[in-house]
Order: sequence, then C-alpha cells, then structure tokens
Amino acid sequence: MAIINFGGTEETVVTRKEFSMAKARRVLKNETIAVIGYGVQGPAQSLNLRDNGFNVIVGQASAFKRDWDRAVKDGWAPGKTLFEIEEAVRRGTIIQMLVSDAAQRAIWPVVKQNLNAGDALYFSHGFSITYKKQTGVIPPRDVDVIMVAPKGSGTSVRRNFLTGAGINSSYAVAQDATGRAEERCLAVGIGIGSGYLFPTTFEHEVYSDLTGERGVLMGALAGVMEAQYDVLRRHGHTPSEAFNETVEELTQSLIRLVDENGMDWMYANCSATAQRGALDWKPRFKKAVAPVFKELYERVKTGKECARVLSACGKSDYQEQLGKELGQIGESEMWQAGKAVRALRPKEPARAIAKGTKGVGGRAAN
Repeated sequence: MAIINFGGTEETVVTRKEFSMAKARRVLKNETIAVIGYGVQGPAQSLNLRDNGFNVIVGQASAFKRDWDRAVKDGWAPGKTLFEIEEAVRRGTIIQMLVSDAAQRAIWPVVKQNLNAGDALYFSHGFSITYKKQTGVIPPRDVDVIMVAPKGSGTSVRRNFLTGAGINSSYAVAQDATGRAEERCLAVGIGIGSGYLFPTTFEHEVYSDLTGERGVLMGALAGVMEAQYDVLRRHGHTPSEAFNETVEELTQSLIRLVDENGMDWMYANCSATAQRGALDWKPRFKKAVAPVFKELYERVKTGKECARVLSACGKSDYQEQLGKELGQIGESEMWQAGKAVRALRPKEPARAIAKGTKGVGGRAAN
C-alpha cells in the first residue's frame, strides 16, 4: 500500500503497483465471480473482469428482456455463462450485487437462500448494508461482505478500462468470515480496472455518495444550470447564448482545465475580469448553499433519503414515471438548445477503440 498526502492529510491507497493484476489472478484463481444484474454497473464490471481473464458468470432475470438480450449481445451464453439470478448465486463464490438498491431488497431472499459458507457478498454501494433495517439485507455470519465502489458510472468504468486509464474506487470490508475478505476485495477491485483504491466504510461510502449525487455531481449542478439559464433568458439572451454561457463553456473548456491541474489552474488561465468575479462571488454561493448541504447530509445519515429511494424506486410503474421526469428535462428549451449546440460542434477525428486494443491489465479487450 502507498501513503499519499492529500492536501496535508496522509491516506493509504492501493495502486496497481502494490496489488498487481497477476496477484489478483492468483488470489481469485479458484473463484467464480457471479455478477448479479446487467443494468448500469453490471455490464462494465463483468466485461472488464472477463477481459482480464477472471472466471465470470452473469445472473440476470430473463423476465427483464432488455437486460437479458443485452447480456447475450455482449457474449454471455445462456446456460453457460448467463443464468437466472438463483442459479448464478448458487454457482458463484463471489456474488456481486449490482442490481439497483431497491431491487437488492426485492431479490435478497433468493440470494440469501443460495449463498454458501465461505462465499463473498460484494457490493458497489454501501446502501443495502448501511440501511439494513430498512432493506432487510442482513448477510449470514459465514460469508465475507466486501465493497468496491467505482467513482463513476458503468459507462465510465468500461470506457476508462478500454483506454487503459482505469477509474478510482473506494473499498471496504464489513465482515471477514474467511480471513481472506480484504485480499478478495482488492483483487476484484483491480480486476474491474480500478486506477487506485482507497479505503472507506460502507457507511462513509453511502453517506458521501448520496450527498454527492444529490449535490454537486447531479442535483445541484442541474439546478444551478437551470437557474442561470432561466435568468439569462428572462433578460433577453438567446437560447444559444444562454446555453453556451451556462453549460457548453463549462463542459468543453473550463472543467477540463480543472481536471488537468485544479481550480486555481483554471482561474489562472481565465481573464482577469473572470478571475475577479469568480473570486468575489464564490463565497456568496458557498454561503447560500451550505445550509442546503447540511440538511441534505442529515437526511442521508438519518435514512430519510433511503426511505425515499425504496418508496419511489420500488413502485411497479417507476420506470414509466422516471421516463416522464427525464423527458421533461430533455424536452426543456435549455436541453433542446444543448442538442442543437452539440450538433454544431467541430467534428473531431474518431477515437474508436479497435478490436484487440489492450485494456487495463494488458489483455485484449472485446
């Protein structure tokens, strides 16, 4: 493990140098990894593991035809490497619970019934275990309970794997029944293509994750964008101008500078007028939103956001309602303007991944 200084605080992280792909293969050489769910994280993690030479099967309810057909299209063979959930759990020794949080509660009785002593129960989110009183997901004492949580969507996990970059992940062990829980956890983390892994707990992961998704990463970002766009439009600015000043310049220019060298680097590479305005207004925005973040974190910690997720996402018509809500965003003037702006972007040379490109770990990626 490596000790890295993060802003004056030292943390221990695990890189591919300390825990190599060869070591991961040795640790998991006798394991069968059963990836349960082929929706968001399932495809990326299972494909990355398969490409890196691990023994992987997929468990997916055939009743959900879209996900089942997607798995078949990706090369998983029914009856050989693709099974119903019950059968996949029975065959696996490391069970990756990668269905949605609400669905984990629904399938848990089937999963629990088919676990064997010594199995590892793997999560990519701390939700079900942290809020076990609400989810009912209480693992038996004779299995390992581990987590690797990639800091990105399934799409990013796969894309970064194919480019060789990997994606950062947190990891945790909630229960060590075999004495091998941590090495199994790290081996799978390396196997799915993590750039580096940093330790956390199931509780800290879900508290930070739910806060981040509802806050800066998604909820706050979308809300702030809409607020600025609406103000500009009300003052007579065209949709194109309002969208460019709100979204396009952020995503296509400024955030890339932040990614390269940090916020101060981005500021330093903007005009003096932009610098001064940003430095003056940053404290005002922070003061305005701090109470919202305080309330958000408390709702996450006390389980109120968990209750909201289980109540809403567990409804039979949830996908239909979700489609309507997302449709309202996509059909809004702001994001219709975005569609037009994206179509006008200069075309870059294609950066397609050719068959046989080396993925993370050096094996050919499909």
